[in-house]
Amino acid sequence: MLIYPNSSCLLVVDIQEKLVPAVHESETLVTNVRWLAEVAKLAGVPILTSEQYPKGLGRTVPELLDVLPEEGFMDKLHFSCMSDPSCNEKINSIRPNQVIIVGMEAHVCVMQTAIQIKQQAREVYVVADAVSSRNPADKQAALERMRHCGIHIVTKEMVGFEWIQKSGTEEFKTFSTQFLR
Repeated sequence: MLIYPNSSCLLVVDIQEKLVPAVHESETLVTNVRWLAEVAKLAGVPILTSEQYPKGLGRTVPELLDVLPEEGFMDKLHFSCMSDPSCNEKINSIRPNQVIIVGMEAHVCVMQTAIQIKQQAREVYVVADAVSSRNPADKQAALERMRHCGIHIVTKEMVGFEWIQKSGTEEFKTFSTQFLR
């Protein structure tokens, strides 16, 4: 299945101040999530952002705040966004057929969210180079488990090119000059 900008959304899961320093390759994670959020904006793809217990874990890292729309933020206590009633309602209010998931931790909040969205008969794509966990082995196990559940494991460039769809457009010109360095 290809990813289409008019039927997808980007879901950014729990990239928060007190958690980021503990995850493996956190700088790469934040850089790749920022890249995808900027491409989502270019392609007109809605962006939603969850924060796990922000009172205790802090807000989303400052490096991402300027590219994530404030109206898309959701607080949660459940590990899965879909188990939290307010998050579930907000995600379902935009009715995406395809959900592209990035964030942390891959083996907890990302995986539980992805599996529950898949159970709602939606196409789910987890971006392998834009998810992380404290332990790389946990990330790898989560990616394998999600793949076995029918969740598509993709890379940020796969998503970007599928959102942009074709060359010869202003969007592609911007994409190729600003995002393909």
